[in-house]
Amino acid sequence: MSDLTGRTVLITGASSGIGKDSARALVLAGASVAAQYCSNRAGAAEAVAGTPAERSLLLQADFRDPDAATAMWDAAVGWRGGVDVVVCNAAVMPQAALDEPDAEWDASWDEALQVNVVQQARLIRHAVAHFAGRGGGVLIVMSSWVAHRGAGNPRLGAYSASKAAIAALAKTVARHYARQGVLVYLIAPGVVRTEMSYQSAEAQGGAQAVTAGLAMGEWVPTSDLADLITYLAGGTCRHLTGATLDVNGATYVR
Repeated sequence: MSDLTGRTVLITGASSGIGKDSARALVLAGASVAAQYCSNRAGAAEAVAGTPAERSLLLQADFRDPDAATAMWDAAVGWRGGVDVVVCNAAVMPQAALDEPDAEWDASWDEALQVNVVQQARLIRHAVAHFAGRGGGVLIVMSSWVAHRGAGNPRLGAYSASKAAIAALAKTVARHYARQGVLVYLIAPGVVRTEMSYQSAEAQGGAQAVTAGLAMGEWVPTSDLADLITYLAGGTCRHLTGATLDVNGATYVR
């Protein structure tokens, strides 16, 4: 586990799932953590519970609001005068099949693109400019294996497309800002034990049916992602920048 003492980390989606476990792991590693949440303040507070007050900050931001990412970023930078690591983890998973009524189809795409792409891209833009101006930083972007293989749930077209879009942006940043010390790591999890995954599994015959198709016969625990994020936040493996890290228990090997 990395020693993150003295490093300031901004993590989105910190109130549940991967983000909650990661925020907890980051503070345990010594980082000062700005934890974003949308509506579940209690979940974000649990993630950083027991941390000295000066090392944790709860930031409310609803990424459906076009100005949310910028306001959150300004608050995070103002908290300790700078940010060393940004973890783009927040996402929504609206569902709509190809044959849904137009209104439902359009709503799913609008929400997925606004939350998962536009606001995350705005955050990445702020972070890269900040990092480049202070000699470097670490950007960790949470994508998904659906960005590469397509979703097992046919109702997740918008989600899959949004995860592919943010992955493409992360790779572009990695290529063009490496010499300025900006390290970019892309994580593509498979089926992770989160509430969103359970909701998606309902359209695929349920959790048992999904599990039967996994090479290890088990879902990825959120702790695996938290450990990986904490390691990457240390920025010690510089030449891994630009890489996509698949975490799916060998179900999808490429």
